Amino acid sequence: MNQRHQSAGLSATLHHNIDALREKRRQEHLAMGLEEKVAAAITSFTGSMRFVYLHLLIYGSWIVFNVLPGLPHFDPSFVMLAMVASVEAIFLSTFVLISQNRAMKATDKRDDLDLHINLLAEHELTTLIRLVNAIAEKLEVALADRNGDLAEVTKDVAPEAVMREIEK
Repeated sequence: MNQRHQSAGLSATLHHNIDALREKRRQEHLAMGLEEKVAAAITSFTGSMRFVYLHLLIYGSWIVFNVLPGLPHFDPSFVMLAMVASVEAIFLSTFVLISQNRAMKATDKRDDLDLHINLLAEHELTTLIRLVNAIAEKLEVALADRNGDLAEVTKDVAPEAVMREIEK
């Protein structure tokens, strides 16, 4: 385990999981096509303060040049400015939608992984409860099961049944 993770107080398992997640994200980034990388870069830039400053400079200069007397007026009615801003908005909203679609796909993958892990944990806990029950019986330890929960938690969960019930 490296020093950074030790100083953060992380266990070897957490260290391994973090590294695995980083590697997975790196692999996903490498697997992205050129179009996806361009869209991600544009979306990243347009969501930054540098983009805001650039627009303040460009649009501010445009307005100043067309309002102040003595400067060359190339768009006195601001029709071209409105057209440029409209076309830019169309493209930017498209890039935002592309980015959201990509993020939604990643979220769907993570949700599927979460469900898989939760179902696996549920199965493992059920197995552990059965094992503890068997040990308790072997040692003749009386279990206080006031609400009948013990029988309930020793049943395996059928994911299909849960999904059908949720969809109702």
